[in-house]
Amino acid sequence: MRRILPLLSSNHAGGRSALTCRYRCGDACFHEVPNTSGNEYAGDIIAGTLSRRSMMRTAAVVTVASAAGGAALTQNAPSAQAAAVPAAGAARHGGHGGGKGTRGLRFAPVAPNTADTVTVPEGYTQNVVIRWGEPILRGAPAFDADRQTAEAQAGQFGYNNDFLSLLPLSEHGRQVLVANHEYTDEQLMFTGYDAADPTREQVEIGWAAHGLSVVVVQEERRSGKLTPVSRHWLNRRLTATSEFRLTGPAAGSDLLKTSADPSGTKVLGTLNNCAGGTTPWGTTLHGEENFNQYFANGSSATDKRYGLSTGATERKWERFDKRFDAAREPNESHRFGWVVELDPYDPDSTPRKRTALGRFKHEAAQPRLTRDGRPVVYMGDDERFDYFYKFVSSKRMKKGDGRAAREHNLTLLDEGTLYVAKLTGDSPEDVDGTGKLPNDGEFDGSGVWIPLATGDVSHVPGMTAEEVYVFTRLAGDKVGATKMDRPEDVEPSPRTGRVYVALTNNTDRGKAGKPGADEANPRNLNKHGQILELAEHWDDPSSDGFAWRLFLVAGDPEDPATYFAGYPKDRVSPISCPDNVAFDPYGNLWISTDGAQLGSHDGLFGVATAGERRGELKQFLTVPKGAETCGPIIQDRRVVVAVQHPGEVDGATVEKPASAWPDGPGRLVRPSVVAVYRKDGRDIGV
Repeated sequence: MRRILPLLSSNHAGGRSALTCRYRCGDACFHEVPNTSGNEYAGDIIAGTLSRRSMMRTAAVVTVASAAGGAALTQNAPSAQAAAVPAAGAARHGGHGGGKGTRGLRFAPVAPNTADTVTVPEGYTQNVVIRWGEPILRGAPAFDADRQTAEAQAGQFGYNNDFLSLLPLSEHGRQVLVANHEYTDEQLMFTGYDAADPTREQVEIGWAAHGLSVVVVQEERRSGKLTPVSRHWLNRRLTATSEFRLTGPAAGSDLLKTSADPSGTKVLGTLNNCAGGTTPWGTTLHGEENFNQYFANGSSATDKRYGLSTGATERKWERFDKRFDAAREPNESHRFGWVVELDPYDPDSTPRKRTALGRFKHEAAQPRLTRDGRPVVYMGDDERFDYFYKFVSSKRMKKGDGRAAREHNLTLLDEGTLYVAKLTGDSPEDVDGTGKLPNDGEFDGSGVWIPLATGDVSHVPGMTAEEVYVFTRLAGDKVGATKMDRPEDVEPSPRTGRVYVALTNNTDRGKAGKPGADEANPRNLNKHGQILELAEHWDDPSSDGFAWRLFLVAGDPEDPATYFAGYPKDRVSPISCPDNVAFDPYGNLWISTDGAQLGSHDGLFGVATAGERRGELKQFLTVPKGAETCGPIIQDRRVVVAVQHPGEVDGATVEKPASAWPDGPGRLVRPSVVAVYRKDGRDIGV
């Protein structure tokens, strides 16, 4: 049968460039995997820390999953008949399910391509909302590529936008846009940049280009177009030198004290903010990810399994501020790797780093509420063979916008229990590392949440509570958490409560001396990734047990080692390296990719999660050369994405750009936020 959504020729190289690896994560994938633990299932630890009731509930999940093929996850799943791949004739005559397709996904999918632009479906158009360097604060100058200063950048939109959030505003037609600025690529920022000898001004511009931006945007009444409202009173920049506060059970710990901050509670800056989350009480969460790369001269005494450089760093910040030299300030790196909570509605507030949520390479932090109103935050540690976590607050959210409610809600993430996940497959004998489905037709099983710490109480033998929070990876090792294939963004469905985890890839799985495939991570040398779907026991987010299955196993649909929730694979777009995830108003999951390995540029995809079309996946857009797709927001009338590191291709410089996006030839390549909407003004995908 002819492929309807073909791949590009294999002559096109896929994947993340070496330049991106160099500046984004400090070449993490070229270093030895930090997790060398042999953490087999620690049954004695679990039995000592979980209550008898918890163990019984977990056993019930196992029983249900085994008896019914994961019954806790089967609601709205395709029937056996619907899941069958249709005959060629049926496929040619409208395909699976008939009709126009899933509501919210009724658009002509974009074909895989390598165009140096944002490619959108037929009938859609777009606008660049805001670019790196555009002024957002009063007094900030217009961007001038040849006259950049740290002072100017501190009032301008930051570099390499990643996570995005849009929050409501009482002003007509306006919303508050919050953006993460993950990292800087000085080679694409400065003419004549000398990586071996950066100037102080270039370093300070880099400090100012990191962090967070808050900027009010105006929506056009007859379309989905968004434009920034420069110099609005809510607009704000937070950088690598802004003041942040450490809160929660580890705040004030000796492990967090430095010569500049003997209190262990005041931090300058936030670094490498990747994905994040938006809370029900109107704040945003920001995950500090590859913070390790900013600290020089690490050692076994200062690293504790986080990958600090043993020599000089790429950006050489340690030359200009001793806090980035681990030999001189061994605790400074402990003050990064947290989830940051920001109140976008209070420009005078001090953002808080929440120690109760643990310290690791946070890709994201997305909350939902229990039935009694307590927030539960799901989090991934974006590293090969690292873990998936959740935090359950002990406090209930107060409703309302009054001062008392807001002040109370700003304490919700400081008290509760931190857990790490242990997953068990129900068909381990069928997993051979090729991605072949088990005999029961699904990769699925059960799991338990292993408690690590509650307030000042550690549940991990041999570690204090402070050590658990500051060295959370070591705690996960000790209790036998499941080693995953780079858990990145996490999103609970607002309709079903099921939790979706993007596992981007892990090409080290199955190599000599490395863990082999298991049912949750079923492919050795996994270069395309998968998405895990998790259902808490009794739909209770505070539960100690859950059922899980793989919702999507990414790659070329013609590859037998791919799976799209049972949906016919000749009716889906090829997808590789899922990264950020979000939901649309109809309950469809939208997936952005990072480092796609199929020859096409990275893109954004929508996939149905329920009904007879569950697993129907369609590509909505692609991004320019060298870029990745980040921060997707899907509203009724628009899709908003962050186009990160366009033109970041090996050998590219300011003098030799690899991309002409967004402003055409002869102009500096600039990371930007883009809004996509229908030309006729109607809702997305209907």
